[in-house]
Amino acid sequence: MRFLEALYRLSEFLALLLGLFVLLVILAQVVGRFLGFVVPSALELAGFATAGLIFLGLAPTLRSGGHIRVGLALTRLPPGPRLAAERLSLALGLAASAYGALQLWDKTLESLRFGDLAPGLLPLPLWIPLAVVAFGMSVFALALLEALLKTFGRRP
Repeated sequence: MRFLEALYRLSEFLALLLGLFVLLVILAQVVGRFLGFVVPSALELAGFATAGLIFLGLAPTLRSGGHIRVGLALTRLPPGPRLAAERLSLALGLAASAYGALQLWDKTLESLRFGDLAPGLLPLPLWIPLAVVAFGMSVFALALLEALLKTFGRRP
């Protein structure tokens, strides 16, 4: 469990760093307009960083209860069916996120193998932002698995 906690904290910290990076890129763009220069590929870099911070933030947000849930529907169910519905929703989320993580890692390796570059002025290898997104999705799948397993320790 300590490993998972450290992994969630790492994911949260990396999301924070990417958020700060987006802030700095946008700030540089604003300052550049006043001083008469353009930040090359700023929009592209901010977009890649935003995708990374969203996916890296999924697991910590799930653990803190920040995701939108179907709590209103679940609270209307009796305890037994409520637990079954929660398990079902977590299992479906786990299946979708695990599939997504596998596809993202596959795309990352494909991008690395073919040497794909971002189409903008900055020739950024695409496997870098893809790996960040894939890592975030993988950590989210682990968080869903942990949440699902915890439901088996509860009684209706």
